[in-house]
Order: sequence, then C-alpha cells, then structure tokens
Amino acid sequence: MRSTTPPPTSPRLRVMHVASGGFSGATQVALDLTMGGQAHHDTILVLRAKRRTPQDRVQRLRQQGVPLAMLPGWSHAATVWALRRLCHEWKPDIVVGHGFPEHLLARWAACWAGVPHRVQVEHNMRERYTAFKRWQVSRLAPHTDVFVGVSDAVCSVLRAMGLPTERVHTIRNGTQLDAYASSEEQEFAQREPAILMAARFGAQKDHETLIRSLVPLAERHGLRPMLRLAGGGSTRHRERAQALVASLGLQQQVEFLGHRSDVPQLLMQHQVAALSTHYEGLPLSLAEALAAGCAVLGSDVAAVRETLGDGQWGALPAAGNPDAWADALAAVFQNPESATERAVRARAHAREQLTRVRMVQDYAALFERLAAGRRLAQPPQERAP
Repeated sequence: MRSTTPPPTSPRLRVMHVASGGFSGATQVALDLTMGGQAHHDTILVLRAKRRTPQDRVQRLRQQGVPLAMLPGWSHAATVWALRRLCHEWKPDIVVGHGFPEHLLARWAACWAGVPHRVQVEHNMRERYTAFKRWQVSRLAPHTDVFVGVSDAVCSVLRAMGLPTERVHTIRNGTQLDAYASSEEQEFAQREPAILMAARFGAQKDHETLIRSLVPLAERHGLRPMLRLAGGGSTRHRERAQALVASLGLQQQVEFLGHRSDVPQLLMQHQVAALSTHYEGLPLSLAEALAAGCAVLGSDVAAVRETLGDGQWGALPAAGNPDAWADALAAVFQNPESATERAVRARAHAREQLTRVRMVQDYAALFERLAAGRRLAQPPQERAP
C-alpha cells in the first residue's frame, strides 16, 4: 500500500473515497469526486487492487497529481485490515464506499478505525448479495450515516433491501463534459450516419440485441448503417459478440474498436449513440452521448429510462428486442430533422443536469451537512431528471 498524500496539515474536512481497482463506472465517479472535491475539502482515492487493475493507468493518475492509495485485494480481510491502518494514518472525517463489495469493506474498516461518518454509494441495480453479504448490510446499516443511490431507480432497490428510508438519498451521477464543448460545431447532418456503442463487454451489457437488430433494420427498412463497438471488458463476451456477427454475415457492417481513449471524438463523429443493456445504475455513457449531440437510444430499463427522461431525451426501445431496436433506429435515420431537434434539447439538458460540477456540489453539500450534524431529510440534491 502506498499513498501520495501527506498526513493532515489543514482543518478542512477530509473525505476518503474507496472503490474498485477494476476501473468500473463506480471508480470513475469516485475519481471525479476525489479531484473535483478538492475545491471543497481534502480528498484521497483508495483503490482495492484486482488482477485486472491496469498499473499503467494507476501510474498515470499519480503523475497527474491524483492523491491515490492502493489496497491489497487478494482477500477481503486483507483489504479491511490495510484500509483500517490507512484510516488511522490519514484520519478521514468521512469514508465513502463506492460500489459492491467495496462499500461493505470500506464501512467495516471505517467503523473499526473510529471514523466519524460513513457513507455507502450504490451504483447499480443488481449486485450479488449473498445471505452473508445481506447480513453485513443489516449489521452496518445502524453505523452508516447515509445510503446514496446514483438514481431514483437505485434508491428504490436500497429501500427494498430494508434500509432506513429517511437515510436513502438520490445523488445522480455526473461526468466531465468539457470534451464535448465543441459538439455544436459537429452538425448532425455532417456526421456519419452510423451507430456507436461505447460500453465494456460483459454480462450486464446486451451487445447481442443491438447486433441482431441490424438484420431487421436492413430487411424491413432497407438501412445498413455501420455499427461500431468501443470498449474493453470481458474477452469471453467480446468473442461471443464477434462470433454472432460472423454467424449473421455482418462482418462488413460491424467494427470492434477495443478500448478507446478518444470516445468524445468518436461520439461527435456519429449521428447515433446506443446503449443496449440489461440494467444500469445511472449510465454515464448516455450522459456523454447526450452532451455530444448524438441521437441517443437506450434499452427501456429503469435507470436508462430515468436518464433519458422517459423518452424526452432519447428513444427507449424494448430491452432484448431486436425488432424494437430496428424500428427505433429506423425512426432516427429516416427522420433526421426530428432527431436533430431532440439532440439539441438533450445536449442542453446534459450540460445542466449531468455534469461533474453538479455532482461534486451535491456531494459536498451532503458532506457538510454530515460534518455539521444536521438532519438529512429532504436533501436539496434530489431533483427531477
């Protein structure tokens, strides 16, 4: 374990964010809160090492000045022990555990280290809560100040788990949108009439439905746009998608781009951004697609529906239904004026409601209320999508 942050030297509130070293969406949010939160309080990002943790990325973050510590991840006990020791050294006022199971490990360590305040942030709709993990949830609940859901849909899951309703709060994820400042210059009509899905390959994502939709899109609507799939993730799931493309004879229409660092540029070059998925917490990829000025389509599942304003900001074809996806894609390509109009409105919405600045401010207000011992009922950060 190595930290780049010195011991406390200022009276400012000290906030520790704990997340997975697998660099999931939860990790990105924790990173954004670590860096953006420095305007409000002292911060440190703590990552639990995983076999797939990209060490080069960790090194780049340190070179960029991110206050960062790594924890052993070979066992949960080792993680908790090391984090407890780090809490004694760094002396946080608040420990924030992002995602499962990191929020459990973070809160156990914080309790044993005597950290004054503990926060759980749930980032997804479905997690593998075994009976033992549920027991841990119930044991930690009385010692947790607030349970944050990254969408109203996620908060409904937390309440269904029996967590205290008065301590369950929505703070919607936001992301850094500066890279999309020039998206107006990339007019919709001048972009390639193609589809981009930027998402890691894994069981949660439903690349298969999007790929299969290309068949009825061609047969029923006479449209054959390029589909580009950008993202790393599971080799097994990527190979399954590649095999499906080959079996459908779509090799000339589907490109696998792998992990890309230029997703903003890619989005602003495409007319359509898609997210075919089984479930989400709050998909930041859609926030970025909206900010990029794309026509956006997302599976009609709870948190996606919330992000797209029940269809106000993007189309919601039925999850797992290639025919519905084909019809929704055809509606975009065959009605470019309507697609352009909605994309312009959606971009304005994303820049107001889905930014990292807004998210950081909401969390900073929450942390200040915790430190001041004020009640958390009806927090001002909850708002309509």
